Amino acid sequence: MCPRHPDRVAYVRCQRCGRPACPECQRPAAVGIQCVDCVRQAARSAPRTTTAVGGRVRQGKPVVTFTIIGICVVSFVLQLVTNGAWTTQFQFVPAWGLDEPWRFLTAAFLHSTGFPAHILFNMWALYVTGQFLEPVLGRARFITLCLVSAVAASVGVVLLTSPVLTTQGWAWGPAVVGASGMVFGLFGAMVPVLRRLGANAAQVIGLIAVNGVIGFVVPGIAWQAHLGGLVAGLVLGWGFSHAPRGRQKLVAWLLPAAVVVVLVAVTLARYAATIWL
Repeated sequence: MCPRHPDRVAYVRCQRCGRPACPECQRPAAVGIQCVDCVRQAARSAPRTTTAVGGRVRQGKPVVTFTIIGICVVSFVLQLVTNGAWTTQFQFVPAWGLDEPWRFLTAAFLHSTGFPAHILFNMWALYVTGQFLEPVLGRARFITLCLVSAVAASVGVVLLTSPVLTTQGWAWGPAVVGASGMVFGLFGAMVPVLRRLGANAAQVIGLIAVNGVIGFVVPGIAWQAHLGGLVAGLVLGWGFSHAPRGRQKLVAWLLPAAVVVVLVAVTLARYAATIWL
């Protein structure tokens, strides 16, 4: 009888442990039939295959990339159906960042409802870069890169803008939405990763240059966020791709933590310098 299903007769024994296995518990293997328990044990003990930069090799689609795209699309729909209430609740404004720090991250999942090309370009860029970076870096490093770059984009706005005195008092803008800072972080990370893999990074550098110029020429684009995300992406991408083979996991935790500490420190210093703190 099958030990997992005592009410079923097992006509086959596992080639590894010798226990009976009913049809539901049988798994075909190179040496014959194995039970599900032996298959799971072998999967846990099997050595993990990693990429040149330490990412775990996985089969299938880039789950993190599609998840972030899905969140952005759902958020965009909520922006439309709530008549801007969803946008107001989660957009980033430097004047509000100190009291509502979650806005440093949530603004990356919002987009301009009056300019559909905004979300279309960002989702396309996220899809293209994610298809490459997520398998190479691994899911953990990739999602860390995305989130830290998104926060760094908002920090860039804080550092590179200043409060202004209006008739209604001091104001500090602009209101910022969009995954552009995150995308620039991915662009930045691709440069050192491509170089580490021996590939040509000229096209990515050209793409960064073109989009960087657009940010200065076209009004309404927060080039400060692009710059903040780009710098964070370059730092993380260089660290992930050049970490020593035996310390890649350690660098994957310590480097993002150090970057976040620096981002918090410079942000608080900026707020203190503007008497906002």
